[in-house]
Amino acid sequence: MTGTIATPPAAASFDPYADAPTASAVRFQYRLNPLAKIAGPAPAMVLLVFVRDAATPLAFLALAYALLLVGARLTPRLALMLFVGIPAAVVVLGFGFSLWTDPSRIEAGSPVLSVGSWTLYSGMLQIGYATALRLAAIIALSLPAGVSTTGPDLVRSMVQQLRVPYRIGYTALAAFRFVPRFGHELEIIRQAHRVRGAHGGRGPFAALARWGGYVVPLLAGAIRHAERVALAMDSRAFGAYPDRTERHLVPWRARDTVFVVLFWAVSAALFWALFPWGLA
Repeated sequence: MTGTIATPPAAASFDPYADAPTASAVRFQYRLNPLAKIAGPAPAMVLLVFVRDAATPLAFLALAYALLLVGARLTPRLALMLFVGIPAAVVVLGFGFSLWTDPSRIEAGSPVLSVGSWTLYSGMLQIGYATALRLAAIIALSLPAGVSTTGPDLVRSMVQQLRVPYRIGYTALAAFRFVPRFGHELEIIRQAHRVRGAHGGRGPFAALARWGGYVVPLLAGAIRHAERVALAMDSRAFGAYPDRTERHLVPWRARDTVFVVLFWAVSAALFWALFPWGLA
């Protein structure tokens, strides 16, 4: 049998231990404490759940886009998500929610489309797209923290600022590190099975047989890796003392406080100006 085995691209797998990407001084999101990037938009994300208009989600969507375009490095993946993924999701989800809206419980408005006895009203489209915009705004507000924060820095900030026990934080991070490793080992096992011609064929039964053959070697590799991680943690006296010396500090600086206060002020101003609850 001839052929080559492609090595799984390491960069394609998600690595929570990856270093933060280098960026210019203008990209301020990378210089903020991870907790500040979560605390800033968190109240707005919660309140957006309870709004029903389209203007408020649009305003926060614009705010999130401005933060991402100015404060974060625009990678091809992020650009694809911002300019293709989110707009496409709004269009598809908005139309889907419109179809599920009951016109008898809203101000239906004028008919837009009729198919047989079913009619799509303008009020249904308004409710559907307002809901889709609300979801898009919540997702977009979570992106600045997601694209500019590494997993280790988030755990370190939770341990150092929120006083989360380091036994929980670093153990969760070690367990999270298993995910990309499992993906790498699964690809190696699949390639080994392919070279040996095991579980070939097409169809659902052949696919089930192939995946069944992956389980045992993947489980054995997971147990071996877990034992190595446990021995490494024991050799470093992990959990022996109530506190642990931190090699990498993630301090809460004045700029983090300024960012949180400014974000809360802008969010309050937007909610005050638009007042989406109809009580004015």
